[in-house]
Amino acid sequence: MGEGRRAGVDVTGIEMGLEIVGAMLVGLALGLLGAGGSIITVPVLVYVVGEAPKAAIAESLLIVATIAAVAAFHYQRARLIDWRNAVLLGVPGMLGAFGGAALASFVSGRAQMILFACIAFAAAIRMLTMRDLAEATLADRRPAWQPIVAGLGVGVITGLVGVGGGFLLIPALVVLLGLPMRRAVGTSLAIIAANGLVGFAKHWHTLQATDTEIHWNVVALFAALGVVGSIAGTWLSPRLPQRALRLTFAWVLVAVSIGTLLTQMIGSTQT
Repeated sequence: MGEGRRAGVDVTGIEMGLEIVGAMLVGLALGLLGAGGSIITVPVLVYVVGEAPKAAIAESLLIVATIAAVAAFHYQRARLIDWRNAVLLGVPGMLGAFGGAALASFVSGRAQMILFACIAFAAAIRMLTMRDLAEATLADRRPAWQPIVAGLGVGVITGLVGVGGGFLLIPALVVLLGLPMRRAVGTSLAIIAANGLVGFAKHWHTLQATDTEIHWNVVALFAALGVVGSIAGTWLSPRLPQRALRLTFAWVLVAVSIGTLLTQMIGSTQT
């Protein structure tokens, strides 16, 4: 599994159903939390769709960037994006995403998936143990260089393993820059969209050199369904308790990360 078994044919009803649910969850997570989309997308593309890890990471970046851009548009209509801070974290993030995507060409697909699992698990622990970000105050803000370094680091992770980095961006925007939670979500979405597009562009260029195919039909399906999910998430966000959502999503990440790691370890013993 994960060797690119498919390009839109011979898909069972159960597989298609899982793909639809997965795509909707990606958008829902981004709309609700401003984070978590690609942490769902990559495993679904690899273990449900059957994409090779490197293709899945590239496709995930474009899918999540598209969904995040649409969700960010809705947040902007409500004036919930802080563009100054989006630039402060986003410009270093785009540079980092390009560098991370370039670095990915020297890393095996299996190693990328193992690193992905570790990052997903770390994100889950972060979500489970951090205090409510809504309680952060302006007095908690750090020196300006810290958000810049954080943006660069998030970008590298985005480019390397296809993770949008919202689970790191949200705390940075709230604790380091003092943004209210919903404004941080909107700003995070704008940054994710920019980072994802830059990372995808670099990955696509690399994949073309190795004759690895991007399945545009898969990208289109996931992006379209994810946009629907993001619109629902944006509407639900102010109506649902954020702490309960965060904790629920954190446990989903625990399951995803452990499942991904075990699958890669079992696969390595069979080759």
